[in-house]
Amino acid sequence: MVIQVILLVFIFFAILRTVERYRDRAIPVRWLLFWVLFWGVVAVAVLVPKTTEYLARLVGVGRGVDAVLYFAIVTLFYLVFRVFVRVERMESDLTKIVRELALKKEREENSNDKTQSPK
Repeated sequence: MVIQVILLVFIFFAILRTVERYRDRAIPVRWLLFWVLFWGVVAVAVLVPKTTEYLARLVGVGRGVDAVLYFAIVTLFYLVFRVFVRVERMESDLTKIVRELALKKEREENSNDKTQSPK
């Protein structure tokens, strides 16, 4: 089927990009393994669609496509949560750094004013 070919090309591209990001040291090995495993599972589901029906029966869902969509939604929400937590932590760290720099600048300006003012 045409859709299988399109999806397999996309999966191949996604795996290549993941490996490229690992080589650039943008992601650690655990994320490389996670994404390669994830895309491998997707490739199996694309090549052998009956696997999704087995998964659906295993979890008590009517159709394989429904099971895949449920798992995809849960996975996306989890990944969005992780990104949210990371962004919040970065914002907090940035706020602390800006405060420390502002206080340091203020102290330097005060000490320069004291040394430059005539007595």
